[in-house]
Amino acid sequence: MNLKLLVYILKRILYAAITIFVLITVTFFMMRLLPGDPFTGGKAVPEETMAALEAKYGLDKPLWQQYFIYMGRVLQGDLGSSLKTQRAVTSVIGDTFPVSLDLGLRALCFAFIMGVLLGIIAAVKRGTFWDSATMFIALIGVSVPSFIIGSLLQYFLALKLNMATGTQVFAIMGWGAENSKVLPAFALAFGSMAIISRLMRTSMLEVLHQDYIMTAKAKGLSQKTIIWKHAVRNAIMPVITMMGPLVAAVLTGAFVVENIFSIPGIGRYFVQCVQQNDYPMVAGLTMFYGSFLVVTNLIIDILYGFIDPRVKLTGGKE
Repeated sequence: MNLKLLVYILKRILYAAITIFVLITVTFFMMRLLPGDPFTGGKAVPEETMAALEAKYGLDKPLWQQYFIYMGRVLQGDLGSSLKTQRAVTSVIGDTFPVSLDLGLRALCFAFIMGVLLGIIAAVKRGTFWDSATMFIALIGVSVPSFIIGSLLQYFLALKLNMATGTQVFAIMGWGAENSKVLPAFALAFGSMAIISRLMRTSMLEVLHQDYIMTAKAKGLSQKTIIWKHAVRNAIMPVITMMGPLVAAVLTGAFVVENIFSIPGIGRYFVQCVQQNDYPMVAGLTMFYGSFLVVTNLIIDILYGFIDPRVKLTGGKE
């Protein structure tokens, strides 16, 4: 392995570890600042009962001592258990993350494919109806939040369409059959698709005015060949660079979409745990989410360096 590449990877791993450590620390202390407690749900209980519960779960100790105990367990691979259900955090992750991953991958594939295609159409058909139409769709995507998109899809493409056809074309809620996975994935992907299409359009317009494109036209190459073999290959680089932040956007957006469509994913469970002040569960799921996003961004950055040889590992271009 190239020494420079090895150093780069090691640096990124170090930065990732620091990021995760800071994330765990901030989450641990901020959860303790929230009003309420994880036991009573706002109901009045005897002080003796509350003291016994806090002593049982170690919440009667000083905050700094709780922090060091928790970090010691994390370093041993123990993310703790829910204060509500007694389920281990790792068990919850194992049951719910596959569902969220399935939803996220569907949304990312849809956003990437449709976003790139819309961007290409808008650039090639610049100034025409198709350009205006695709950019209007992009404007809606970046302006309207996913929970509104999801609600509209539920009403028009699930409820109304099902009533009109007399069959269940799309499921309104749940996660199981294929017809229950289309609308949530679309709702989750719509915002990212809009960002990709706008970025792809801008990049394509820039590439289409490069000298080598003009040379290809002068040689008599067909428009199809110029676009797909020359322009798209270079114009898609900024889109690949954006995939790291878009993965984060899709995963955080899944919190809302999973609740709207009653999908038993990790995002929906995470929201419930925050509402219940379930400290170990929130801290464990946050650490898992943070680690997943950091590793994803690391992989995308390294892959981008291989895809575009002009990019140095320091981030500049040769």
